[in-house]
Amino acid sequence: MRILVVDDEKIKRVTLADDLAAQGHDVVAAEDGEQALERLQSGPFDVVVTDLKMPGIDGLELLKRIKHGPTASIEVILMTAYGSIPVAVEAVKLGAFDFLTKPFRNEDLLPLLARIERRHGAPAGQTLSPSEAIERQIVGHSEAMGRVKHMVGICARTDANVLLCGETGCGKDLIASTIHRNSHRHGFPFVKVGCALFPPNLIESELYGHEKGSFTGADERRQGRFALAEGGTLYLDDVDDIPLDQQPKLLRAIEEKIYERVGGTQPIEANVRIVASTKRNLMDKIVEGTFREDLYYRLDVLRINIPPLRERLEDVPLLAEHLLARIAKGQPAEIEPEALRLLQAHAWPGNVRELYHTLERVYLIGAGRVTAEVLRGQIGNVALPPSSATPSSGGNANLPGVGGQTDTTAHADLSPQMAGGGTEPGGLPAEGFHAAIQQTERDLLEQALQASGGNKTAAATALGMKPSTFRDKLAKHGLG
Repeated sequence: MRILVVDDEKIKRVTLADDLAAQGHDVVAAEDGEQALERLQSGPFDVVVTDLKMPGIDGLELLKRIKHGPTASIEVILMTAYGSIPVAVEAVKLGAFDFLTKPFRNEDLLPLLARIERRHGAPAGQTLSPSEAIERQIVGHSEAMGRVKHMVGICARTDANVLLCGETGCGKDLIASTIHRNSHRHGFPFVKVGCALFPPNLIESELYGHEKGSFTGADERRQGRFALAEGGTLYLDDVDDIPLDQQPKLLRAIEEKIYERVGGTQPIEANVRIVASTKRNLMDKIVEGTFREDLYYRLDVLRINIPPLRERLEDVPLLAEHLLARIAKGQPAEIEPEALRLLQAHAWPGNVRELYHTLERVYLIGAGRVTAEVLRGQIGNVALPPSSATPSSGGNANLPGVGGQTDTTAHADLSPQMAGGGTEPGGLPAEGFHAAIQQTERDLLEQALQASGGNKTAAATALGMKPSTFRDKLAKHGLG
């Protein structure tokens, strides 16, 4: 769905918008009621989630204007403090869909959005056929991404569990949400659990919920992610980080579709579809004794291997333009042809996530333009093909993956960082490609550690990695 989030509190606005975007929604943010009304002119929205108390045009006035104009079909959800509940109840009488009392977890909004989808039918864009919808939702025309899209279509048609395998930043979250959005469960919640984000003693409560008094600080009964995802999809991100002692209960919940809250004895049925992702080879973890083999086979019913960006560099131009449009949020944005060639000549060890953050920095520094000059300062000097291979005045027609025919001469003089697969025209054997990639990754890790003064968490953040992934890569290169 297309959602407008309105809140004058920046932290809440940004985190809520990011979490909803991670669920696969198209999200736009506004910092007050006046800006929200401007955003509403930019195109159709399905839902507005707005704070009640804001300076100027508050949530109640915004609701009235939405419901008494051409935007009357938009559903409005209010966020309000406990003391303003009577006003929120009055707002529901005026046409608000519902309200949430602060403080609340961002995932508490998901059941409300699911109810809206069920009320209005398929979300925006779902009038397309499943294959057309998947083609639009996943950017990339490479052969590798064609295989991914094909598997996404198969997964969307079934209710079987899915295991997504791929490096950090390669797009596993997007694939998971696309499977859900195109499945028969799309009208119910898509709930993500970052398994690496919770301490071992909290992951059980996060997944299954807890009863009041079950442990210190459990002041009330709380629903877990299984309950929040009821009828929909539960996405277990980084399932390789699930502690070994928690795996039997997860196995039972998946296998028997039954679980209990922490401190509870009453069995609860779980009607959820499981999609899990891993950045590590789970068979290696089974051999290590840190992952249960029976759980692995329950998760790995259907598998999608998502290629790293360096193995589908022909998708970079199209991806860059798509990501830049998201960054610009309707404002003018431009990528120089030379900058596009630089982007396509980079190894991208951080995958799509690194590409996004690089474009964001260069866009901000360049005041709306992604230039080769600024880009070189962000990704270093990369050897490029001869300038004669630069796309002609026909725009992007000759760039791989962006319409037209692929320019087969574009990679004739690739640097070692770009060569791979047999012996390339530049004369570099296939093993040279992998060695170059590994050396580039090691160099980035060392530079990040040095820049952060040895602070691994800060270094991981600078590279757009999760701390656990960063530590794994340090160990792999003998830098830990």
